[in-house]
Amino acid sequence: MRVLVTGATGYVGRAVVRELRVHGHEPVSSRQRLLEPFGSIDADAVIHLAGLSRVRESFEDPLSYYSVNVGGTLNLLEALQGRPFLLASTAGVYRPSDLPLTEESLREPSSPYAASKAAAEDLVAWAARSGRIGATTLRLFNVAGGGDTDTTRVITRAVAAAAGTVPGMEVYGDGTSVRDFVNVRDVAAAFVVALEDCTVGESAVYNVGATPASVRDVLGAVEEVSGRSVDVTWRPAHPGEVRFQQADVSRLHALGWKPSHSSLTEIVSDQWLASAPAPGRGPSR
Repeated sequence: MRVLVTGATGYVGRAVVRELRVHGHEPVSSRQRLLEPFGSIDADAVIHLAGLSRVRESFEDPLSYYSVNVGGTLNLLEALQGRPFLLASTAGVYRPSDLPLTEESLREPSSPYAASKAAAEDLVAWAARSGRIGATTLRLFNVAGGGDTDTTRVITRAVAAAAGTVPGMEVYGDGTSVRDFVNVRDVAAAFVVALEDCTVGESAVYNVGATPASVRDVLGAVEEVSGRSVDVTWRPAHPGEVRFQQADVSRLHALGWKPSHSSLTEIVSDQWLASAPAPGRGPSR
């Protein structure tokens, strides 16, 4: 298929483009701004990755987040009919739970960013129900590895601190909070698997996660892989902090997707090899 990938030059987008090519598809990128009408789309399907994605920033400028994340999705849908549409969403749409989250778990977005993604999810689902498109939403948990440059993310920050490219990192709480991590390469594979199963008139949602780990687990893995200590400043936990988050990915497994690169050690090694200074690259043992 010829697949339009919005955000093709971004962190996840680059991995998705590579994976599409491996599977014989033709990825094409758009230079058009999301907030401009698209007219017509010369592609057999769309993978929509572009948008605003910083949680803290979204509290300061919620209007921009709705404008880009919902308005941009609407502009794409208005130009698309009779073809698959895949939306990148976030695990932030879920209400916190002590149990693994399924795709039927309650949504309760805790930020304008997550709320804008939930609204976009609803938009593509209703468009599919009308018969206009095939809609697949992938709710991404904590994507990591592969040369990520966003040091607001815990693995990226910890690796950068070990490499000496940032002065250190702050950890809020005691470091035992658990998050679900998945390698960006496995995320890309999930998009391709879901694309090949997407049917016009139908709507599906999939969780994309792989490895639950605590912040302390991450710090230990970074120190083991890099052979360097991570300078940590410990802060009091934020009120209402989510203590546990894990994805139930059985629905995606049923499509044939299995994470191949998402052990914690492999994710950290992947990030270290891609971003550490040359003299310090490679595992310590």
